[in-house]
Amino acid sequence: MKIKILIPVYNDWQSVSKLLGEINSSLADQKHEISIVIVNDASNHDRQEEDKVFENIYSIKILNMKLNQGHARCIATGLKYIYEKEKFDYVIPMDGDGEDRPEEISDFINKLNEAGGNSIVGERIKRSESTTFKICYYAHKLITFTFTGKLIKFGNFTCLSKSTVEKMINEKATWNSFSGSLMKIEKNLITIPSIRGLRYFGPSKMSFYNLIKHSLSIISVFRTTVLIRSALFIIIYILLIKSNASIITAIPLVFLLIAIYSISNLALRENMDEFKNAFSNINDIEQIK
Repeated sequence: MKIKILIPVYNDWQSVSKLLGEINSSLADQKHEISIVIVNDASNHDRQEEDKVFENIYSIKILNMKLNQGHARCIATGLKYIYEKEKFDYVIPMDGDGEDRPEEISDFINKLNEAGGNSIVGERIKRSESTTFKICYYAHKLITFTFTGKLIKFGNFTCLSKSTVEKMINEKATWNSFSGSLMKIEKNLITIPSIRGLRYFGPSKMSFYNLIKHSLSIISVFRTTVLIRSALFIIIYILLIKSNASIITAIPLVFLLIAIYSISNLALRENMDEFKNAFSNINDIEQIK
């Protein structure tokens, strides 16, 4: 079986170097052909040459982007590249900073026999961040569920079948939100428990602002549902407050309208023409193993 591990990176080469070593160690008992595709999102930090021997990894290549386009589009470009240019059976996207734990790669692979060809997601059962971040993260899940009715407990760390990858590269939402797109196109996802690891180096890049933007990006994938739910809320809320209308009681409506406006703007990122032309942003490809 041919498995591709897809890793987006921006500047954090120190973490990626450590991750490659840990992936190699975690695959010691695996008999499958496992390769790695790294998508370099136009990093402005130089990468040091690897002097390690990755005996358990079949090949490693880096797609160097011309322009920085963001995490979701890196993954989308990588999926498209793997589907159109590589031979594979499954793709495992994962973050390059250590928060997606390499020892869980074998959990995905071992689950494949039970999955019956379905894709597998790592359902986050425990997080390792600060209490403040955990509160913000649970608020993100609550906001997403409130607007869409969908409880999304996974991130990028998944194991995608070839048929799922095909669907994703033909779904414009993938260009904007990985997890939102996957939830939209697949109804029979298999889950395994996943513990969120600690970053290898430095603080998390996921600020509260970025977490809210991440939530709204997911929500924008289901904008029809959002508009219906929002319209029902507005009608019911107005009926409830009409006898006590004031500036204070209008505040929730103002926040809702701002959220709808933001969601509509983020939905514009779902550009299928840009997605189809993603390869035009590849500057060069390095084969480092």
